Amino acid sequence: MRAVVYKGPFEVAIEEVEDPRIQHPNDVLVRVTSTAICGSDLHMYEGRTAAEPGIVFGHENLGVVEETGEGVTTLNKGDRVVMPFNVACGFCKNCSAGFTGFCLTVNPGFAGGAYGYVSMGPYTGGQAEYVRVPYADFNCLKLPEGKEKETDFVLLADIFPTGYHGNELADVRPGDTVAVYGAGPVGLMAAYSAMLRGASKVFVVDRVAERLQKAREIGTIPIDFTQGNPAEQIREQTDGQGTDKGIDAVGYQAQAQGEDREEPAIVLNSLVDTVRPTGALGIPGLYVPSDPGGPDEQAKKGMLMVAVGRLFEKGLRLGTGQCNVKRYNRHLRDMIIEDRAKPSFVVSHELPLDQASSAYEKFDKRVEGYTKVVLHPQAA
Repeated sequence: MRAVVYKGPFEVAIEEVEDPRIQHPNDVLVRVTSTAICGSDLHMYEGRTAAEPGIVFGHENLGVVEETGEGVTTLNKGDRVVMPFNVACGFCKNCSAGFTGFCLTVNPGFAGGAYGYVSMGPYTGGQAEYVRVPYADFNCLKLPEGKEKETDFVLLADIFPTGYHGNELADVRPGDTVAVYGAGPVGLMAAYSAMLRGASKVFVVDRVAERLQKAREIGTIPIDFTQGNPAEQIREQTDGQGTDKGIDAVGYQAQAQGEDREEPAIVLNSLVDTVRPTGALGIPGLYVPSDPGGPDEQAKKGMLMVAVGRLFEKGLRLGTGQCNVKRYNRHLRDMIIEDRAKPSFVVSHELPLDQASSAYEKFDKRVEGYTKVVLHPQAA
């Protein structure tokens, strides 16, 4: 089958790879009709992880069941399904408690598994014509038959639940004011989710004009950090108090204000300045224990200079970690079905698999309005 294969920093290629097969009675094989490029994929694409050439990328996958293992009980050939980026067993201590992003079964020695991602287990990615889904009864979410809302439903694999998760981590409640740092796909989903949860005012901080415009279009207040300190800009619009809650949707590759260099802790420290005393921070943005391309020796070891004293002084609560997609995807799916949510506003490009290399390059450079790319390996 054809798949997107990592070749080295800033290079992917479409290559023929081995077809997946049923390896366990609980497996299914899915013919992939939609698979999205994630900002997290860019960390590997840029050589900023320990990823080795040969990985098939793709953890945001939707498609049609083609074959089922003999132990699968709830799925049939022809079912349209979307899979959480988390690979989870459903029965370990963490999965039983709802922490499916930290499954203790699927990736021995590490809490959590995912498709097509470094250190996240032996699960081939879905930027390919087919993908194997283990523990399929648990990991597949059924969708309505047909082709409708395809670009909405594929976002249930990761970014819509992850944006919603940022709100859960920050305990966003009706009436809250919220600051979201980052207007990439996850940031826009976090801001959108805050609006769905009844936030009274949502600020979105970024520097890319197209992304700030999308933030404006969904009713949030864009803050361009190239025009001045974003925390100060937000305090000016909140009677000097700051917001009730804050969400980091950027992670460790954050850009220094006014300079063309990285400052890995700047978003965390900006949120400490932005959120009022006794508020809460949600951090779904990715941080890693080692970063080969870090700007200094400490950053390369995942050690960042965070204003912990100020965090403590203000009595801020802190929630971190990748999204437990299964906790949210069913009710977010139902909101899409009932036209209560339409997350596909964030999708800027839908392309055939053959254009993946160009799409990665343009998405990485934030050019030509690239905010979210959905690839279609096969027809729906």
